[in-house]
Amino acid sequence: MAEVRFMRRALALARRGRGHTSPNPMVGAVLLKGGRVVAEGYHRRPGAPHAEAVALQRAGPRARGATLYVNLEPCVHTHKRTPPCTEAIIRAGVKRVVAAMKDPNPRVNGKGFEALTKAGIEVEVGLLEAEALRLNEAYVKHIQTGMPFVMLKVAMTLDGKIAPSTGQSKWITGPQARRMVHALRARVDAVLTAVGTVLADDPALTVRFLKRPPRQPLRVVIDPELQSPLGAQVFRTPPPTLLVSRRPLPEALRRQGVEGLMFSTRELSLRWLLRELGKRGITSVLIEGGSALAGRAVAERVPDKVVFFIAPKLLGGKQSYPAVGGPEPRSLQDALPLGQMKVRRVGEDLLVEAYVEPSGQGRFSSSTFMMRGLGGACLRVDSSTQV
Repeated sequence: MAEVRFMRRALALARRGRGHTSPNPMVGAVLLKGGRVVAEGYHRRPGAPHAEAVALQRAGPRARGATLYVNLEPCVHTHKRTPPCTEAIIRAGVKRVVAAMKDPNPRVNGKGFEALTKAGIEVEVGLLEAEALRLNEAYVKHIQTGMPFVMLKVAMTLDGKIAPSTGQSKWITGPQARRMVHALRARVDAVLTAVGTVLADDPALTVRFLKRPPRQPLRVVIDPELQSPLGAQVFRTPPPTLLVSRRPLPEALRRQGVEGLMFSTRELSLRWLLRELGKRGITSVLIEGGSALAGRAVAERVPDKVVFFIAPKLLGGKQSYPAVGGPEPRSLQDALPLGQMKVRRVGEDLLVEAYVEPSGQGRFSSSTFMMRGLGGACLRVDSSTQV
């Protein structure tokens, strides 16, 4: 139980970097000696010292003979801005390393553990692996597939409507739910919307109302025919915006710092767009659009997780906009299967969160990674163990 407590502390430290470390993972480290914590650390941002290095520096000579708890395999590669953590661990004289999970990055992926065991350091892997994997799900998916982890967010009435036929959608949910949406934006690299939402609501899609100064996500607007007005908030206010269109970007928008991404197909493929975002180092995307964009996302099977805020209201009306529109499904077998569902109260509203179950070849699944990994069991690693 003590081991679990120290690993939970490492995970809690790692969470402090949420929204600031991408494309790097969130990592926390705890150094224990003589039954007492002698130092802690976490990774704050790309280019900053890694969690292990921070903890070792704070511990100084007290690190010799200590046990290091860390939620991710220590790095061993040199193709980055910071030195390898394995070298620092070995130099400091750490006796034992307990890691939650292996790093899926091909440059690490067991090599860090191998370097430590060769140096005579005892290594154990797999403690709270499922929690560690969930914490860095965006990092894991991007490393494995090159595509970002996608969350689909919807705010709707109890009867599944997001707006009456007039298009008015402010505000369906209460203030607590809206503040939580800002927290969601702060966790992702990009927020994706479409021209219909820009025309109807003129949203800023920025992070506000949070105590800690946030990192603003990239805003991605799908606007095939460049219908968005030049004065739209997504163009007038920071951070940058990426406009996805069939047409070249007007010079007026370029002067405002807007970047263009062109496509030539009749209909935009969200999978193509996500691959393009992945190439830019975007590891996580929050879809915040209207009925049509949500429907397209479901039809293309792109969400990894859904986040639905449900207001205690009934709107009704055949012409009211449904939460998820898009192409008409042929049967119930076309439904997107969900699992690991959580329901909780957020102010006056309900929040339903669920993960999309893997269906079909090539779909990312965190559970698949776990099965390929160590299966959650704590594994003692010595010089003869293959990891």
